[in-house]
Amino acid sequence: MARVLVGCKRVIDYAVKIRVKPDKTGVVKQNVKHSLNPFDEIAVEEAVRMKEKKIATEIVALSCGPSQCQETLRTALAMGADKAIHVEIPDKDYEHVTSLHVSKILAKAAKEINADVVIVGKQSIDDDSAQTAQMVAALLDWPQATFISKAEKVDNVLKITREIDGGLENITAKLPAVISADLRLNEPRYATLPNIMKAKKKPMEKKTPKDFEVDLSSRFDVISVVDPPSREAGVKVESVDDLVSKLKDAGVV
Repeated sequence: MARVLVGCKRVIDYAVKIRVKPDKTGVVKQNVKHSLNPFDEIAVEEAVRMKEKKIATEIVALSCGPSQCQETLRTALAMGADKAIHVEIPDKDYEHVTSLHVSKILAKAAKEINADVVIVGKQSIDDDSAQTAQMVAALLDWPQATFISKAEKVDNVLKITREIDGGLENITAKLPAVISADLRLNEPRYATLPNIMKAKKKPMEKKTPKDFEVDLSSRFDVISVVDPPSREAGVKVESVDDLVSKLKDAGVV
């Protein structure tokens, strides 16, 4: 294995309380803390560990979005990525970008840099689509291993443990391949101050979707974005009989 391409999405920080815009067209993103998507952070960490084991020789981080995505890429570089590609998309166009658009860019980038592995987080915490890895694999016609919790390279094959509803599944994937990182794959490292300083000097290439021949035309219209309904307060019961009675009234039993 020589080169790893890692997808890095800039998302609203997990600790921020999401607010819907007054006009119901989306969520408030202005003046809100953003960070590297937690699952993509795990993907970066896995790529760095591959390099430490001398399985990979170069790590390229890629992010699509406005100029602020450069901060997200600097985080990946500080963690250990060697170089970055920023596919700049203005805010007004980024509102309509879908997983398919990003997948096409990642697939084209993988071919352009001759990547042997594409690693992304299993999902982003903003739209929770969990479909980018699958789409990239389909576009490249590469094997895919999704929701992985363990990866080991043996010869030219990845031995993968992935999480499924019934427990764990062991599979193999021939290289080149696309994998998506699950929560228990690893624990990302904190970037040290020296590495943060070094990240500022690492190369970052700027590109546009046109460089990858990707059309960002919107394929859907947002009708309305609303807050989920608030939960009703619970009810205390005096006895088990009261509980059973209320459950029957609710049609549960």
